[in-house]
Amino acid sequence: MAGRWKNDLNWSDATPMSAYLNRRQLMAGGAALGLGAIAGPALAKLNAAPSAYSTDEEPNTLEEVTGYNNFYEFGTGKEDPARNAGQLTTDPWTVKIDGLVDNPGDYGLDDIMQGVSLEERIYRFRCVEAWSMVIPWVGFELADLLNRVGVQPGARYVYFETLVRPEEMPGQRRGFLDWPYREGLRLDEAMHPLTIMATGLYDEPMPNQNGAPIRLVVPWKYGFKSIKSIVRISLLADQPPTSWNMANAREYGFYSNVNPEVSHPRWSQATERRVGGGLFSPRIPTQMFNGYAEEVAALYDGMDLAENY
Repeated sequence: MAGRWKNDLNWSDATPMSAYLNRRQLMAGGAALGLGAIAGPALAKLNAAPSAYSTDEEPNTLEEVTGYNNFYEFGTGKEDPARNAGQLTTDPWTVKIDGLVDNPGDYGLDDIMQGVSLEERIYRFRCVEAWSMVIPWVGFELADLLNRVGVQPGARYVYFETLVRPEEMPGQRRGFLDWPYREGLRLDEAMHPLTIMATGLYDEPMPNQNGAPIRLVVPWKYGFKSIKSIVRISLLADQPPTSWNMANAREYGFYSNVNPEVSHPRWSQATERRVGGGLFSPRIPTQMFNGYAEEVAALYDGMDLAENY
């Protein structure tokens, strides 16, 4: 049975999400869920409200955002997710919420989505590999979800897991990471208003290759922290393990904040390549906290950011 929130809502009386769910189901059934499925005949939009947190920078194109990304569950190449993610089944979808919460349970995505206010957040996105994009996500603040399930006083961290389904996610048949993919945030990072659960981009439901049907977006951290296709959220007292930190702690710290002053052991993080800028476009300077220092720097007051990378 699906869990219920602390102040139990009558979901049958909530505004229906049929347009959202129908479009997501149709997209999931596309042959490759690649550019053709997204750029086809227009169906219902998500009608997300604009957000004051959006950057005024020009977003990347839909083709760039959906055709060039990392999602190792579908392969290690940048084009592999778009090529291989069409076989992923995203409806029905359940997220287990457990740990130090008042109302643990297995929540259907329709339960999670009903009653939330979707916003379009146009965020800078910076990969640890020193490339970047500007992406118009659609989602809601993670804090809204955590408040609804009731965070207990002993909770200090939030832990996430990605789906494990190797019959649909061919990258999981290889052992270069210890599946499931795991990520985590400190509770104050998770509750920050910039941290969102994204269910779409470009006012369309989230494509499989970008983390359908629901993913995390933390814009001041390197992209691998923004875990995709989430099936579990746990509130914990102790710092959780995270996949890339487990694989190589020297190169991938728990915090992974964008910091041009701290190089990756194998390359500088001082500049980045904006995807779509052209073969001869100049690299651009990387901003501290990916340009969100004014909003988030206070979270790390007194911390050595070179040591806590």
